[in-house]
Amino acid sequence: MPPTTVSPPRTARGPANPSPAHPSRVRVIHPGGGKPGGPVVYCMLRDQRLADNWALLHAAGLAAASASPLAVAFALFPRPFLLSARRRQLGFLLRGLRRLAADAAARHLPFFLLTGGPAEIPALVRRLGASTLVADFSPLRPVREALDAVVGDLRREAPGVAVHQVDAHNVVPVWTASAKMEYSAKTFRGKVSKVMDEYLVEFPELPAVVPWDREQPEEVDWDALIARVCSEAENVPEIDWCEPGEEAAMEALLGSKDGFLTKRIKSYETDRNDPTKPRALSGLSPYLHFGHISAQRCALEAKKRRHLSPKSIDAFLEELVVRRELADNFCYYQPQYDSLSGAWEWARKTLMDHAADKREHIYTREQLENAKTHDPLWNASQLEMVHHGKMHGFMRMYWAKKILEWTSGPEEALSTAIYLNDKYEIDGRDPSGYVGCMWSICGLHDQGWKERPVFGKIRYMNYAGCKRKFDVDAYISYVKRLAGQSKKRNAEESPNPVVKLSKSQH
Repeated sequence: MPPTTVSPPRTARGPANPSPAHPSRVRVIHPGGGKPGGPVVYCMLRDQRLADNWALLHAAGLAAASASPLAVAFALFPRPFLLSARRRQLGFLLRGLRRLAADAAARHLPFFLLTGGPAEIPALVRRLGASTLVADFSPLRPVREALDAVVGDLRREAPGVAVHQVDAHNVVPVWTASAKMEYSAKTFRGKVSKVMDEYLVEFPELPAVVPWDREQPEEVDWDALIARVCSEAENVPEIDWCEPGEEAAMEALLGSKDGFLTKRIKSYETDRNDPTKPRALSGLSPYLHFGHISAQRCALEAKKRRHLSPKSIDAFLEELVVRRELADNFCYYQPQYDSLSGAWEWARKTLMDHAADKREHIYTREQLENAKTHDPLWNASQLEMVHHGKMHGFMRMYWAKKILEWTSGPEEALSTAIYLNDKYEIDGRDPSGYVGCMWSICGLHDQGWKERPVFGKIRYMNYAGCKRKFDVDAYISYVKRLAGQSKKRNAEESPNPVVKLSKSQH
């Protein structure tokens, strides 16, 4: 399927633009008619932070320019969407929001939590008499569809309310970085590099706004809410190695004890692809996924320290900016980002040409989920994800490619890999996760290789190659320790920590 054409966004340009954000970071979805003095409401979703947030800065700039108050709202998606999130992800989300709400209260910034989902946003906007709704950006279908529904409602019922969208997640806004779906990191890297200095700038202070004098947010019983939502979700245990929230995210980046850029960056260039050396990794992906930290802040701090370890900093920026934002590019321009139909034509053809090839091993989804294969290395990677909530990046490539090798066809392989990734990874349901599965199984952002059974021209990986690259036995032993610690902790916390699934749950 060719990439979907997306109309160029209408940006908030002009000499009177009050926004601190770069004009092309903001797009006007609906111009509205303007309600002088009406509040500005920032509908937060992907970027769950108050610091270093271009969407909040844009909203505050609009409010300050019109002497209007400012509010923040967050809409919990209803169960049909939350069914793809488990207790692991929902607990992290809600505990992070609890901290954010407290920080907002300390700044006298009203925070409205909408437990009925995005459908409640238009009603809130109308009740508050808002002049503008500001939304942050996600390329994923459920979020885009929800925003379309909100905008449609406002156009019908409150056409005077303007709707702006701000890409506060990417260093270079997705619609500015490229006007099309990029074929590879090489083609994308050149485009981003040309404009990087224009966008990688220090964040300004949040503009001062007039005090809030409208409807007050309802008091949230966070303990009850977290207990209810998590009890209704599938019981994948929460993680304990990563605390949610902005403060914890900055500690992971710059902490004096174990901060990535302050204590661990030097080994990143040499050790990041060794699964036996997990401390070489940044550990920032949960914070980036939930928006507890800005990728732009990470990049700014990294550039300040480039003289200390140039190769490691450059490798980190490649992953943080080029590779991560390439994933947004793919999901933005290709709506079938989680389907074989979203792959390039050459990849679909080679996979279907070999779909009927004989497989030496065929495993059910249940066997894969419970790490019941003949391969101890693959089993360890699956168990690392199940018990730790994060699989090493190198192992995720091997893990996904073996699913292609051990299932009945490429469609089943891709759906199984995405299901398992989204269920157990703390940063599941993310563009980088979808692109990782598509790269491994469908050759996305890759090239054709020597043709072989099952894989066709898709890049191949095997156990022997892993043995040459790192100490396989050491990795397996490391995961066994992780799994043992996790099982012990979960047994102490709950009489029934459901990790293994029955057939009825599929």
